[in-house]
Amino acid sequence: MLQVPYSSSDQERDRPLVQIPFTIFAVLTVMLPLLGLLICLSVALIFHFNDTTYTHCKVKNYLPSISSAISPVPERYIWRGFIALHAARRYLCSAVYFSFYYRHFHGRKPELLLTVVTLLLSLIENTGLLWVSYVGSTESYKSHMYGYSAFIGSSLLYMFTTLCLWYVIQRRSLHSEGVKSYRWKLRLFLFKLVCCACDFYLFRRHNEFCEPGMYTLFALFQYLVVFSNMAFHMTACWDFRGKAVMFARRQKDKRY
Repeated sequence: MLQVPYSSSDQERDRPLVQIPFTIFAVLTVMLPLLGLLICLSVALIFHFNDTTYTHCKVKNYLPSISSAISPVPERYIWRGFIALHAARRYLCSAVYFSFYYRHFHGRKPELLLTVVTLLLSLIENTGLLWVSYVGSTESYKSHMYGYSAFIGSSLLYMFTTLCLWYVIQRRSLHSEGVKSYRWKLRLFLFKLVCCACDFYLFRRHNEFCEPGMYTLFALFQYLVVFSNMAFHMTACWDFRGKAVMFARRQKDKRY
C-alpha cells in the first residue's frame, strides 16, 4: 500500500505497523537479485569455472552465462533464495504502478487500456523470472529457454509500454523528477534493445562457427541486458520520491 506521510485522520482509521520510504524499498528490491547474481558469478568462477564455462563447441571461454552460473550447487540455491525474497516486492511494485497510472489516467480509455497491458506484461516478466530461476537449464533446457524468452520478451514490451505512458506524464509534469525518469527510462530501453540484439547475434554466431571467445562476449552482453533491466526498475525512486510503502492493521469499527 503506497502512502504519503500519515495524517491524523489516517491514524484514526488505520494503525501503521511498518512504514518504509519507497526509495529504500526500491533499492532493496533491485539489490536482492543483483547481489544474488554477483555472488553466484563469483562462486561459479572460483569453484566451478570449467563446468560453467564449458560449451558444446569445446573452445576457450572465460565467462559463464547467467543460466550456467545459477545451475550448480550451491549457486542454484543461493540464486533461488534471493529471487524468492525479491519476488513479492516486485509484484507489489506492479500493483503500485497500476494504481498510480489508473489515478493519473482516470477517464482516458486509450491510456487506461495501455495501463492494463503494462500490468499484465509486468506480471509476465516477474513470473518469467521465477520460471527461469526455478527451472534450471540443466534440469529442463527447453522449459528453461521458454521461461527466459518470456522474461526477456515481456520485459522489453513492458519497458516500451511504460515509456508510452511516461511520455504523456512527463509532458504534463511540473516536477523535474518526472522528466528525468522518462529520459533515463528511454536511455535504458534503447541500451537494452541494442544489448539484446548483440546478445542474439553472438549466441547464433557461437553456435554456427564455434569461435573462441564468442560465448564470452555473449555472456558479457547477457549481463548488460540484466543490469539495464534492473536499472530501469530502479527509476521508481524518482517516480515515487517522498512516498512510502506502509503496512497497516485496520482497527475494528466500533460503531454498530
